[in-house]
Amino acid sequence: MYEPIRTKSVHSTMAGSTTDFPHRSREEELDIQLAAHLAALLAVTDELRATAPSEDLDAASDRLADQVARLREGRKPARSVASGGQVKLTALHRRAHALAGRALVVAASRADTAAAILAAERMDAHAAAQAEPQELSGVG
Repeated sequence: MYEPIRTKSVHSTMAGSTTDFPHRSREEELDIQLAAHLAALLAVTDELRATAPSEDLDAASDRLADQVARLREGRKPARSVASGGQVKLTALHRRAHALAGRALVVAASRADTAAAILAAERMDAHAAAQAEPQELSGVG
């Protein structure tokens, strides 16, 4: 009915030698995930800084860049430049809040206290920014 398998499987399912491809530990995978979430949060923070500059955002972006560099073994993250379009601040704060939440989950699972505190602080700051009434600019 079926033809027998004549070649060795490309997927190693045996507990023996599995050195055919690189493996990462759970901690390494979490480091990569956390660095990615923090780098994405840094990009949104840089966008916010360009749209509505503040000392809080300046300090946060520096701390985020330091954490990303630490997780990437000293490699500094790429910094974004403002897109130049009309950006809604509430949408940026909402996106930053979500990214900080994801970073907090990963930081907590890898027991990275410094990153978890930073992510929680950023969540609070972006939640507060969303709650503030936005100024309307008059036309004419």
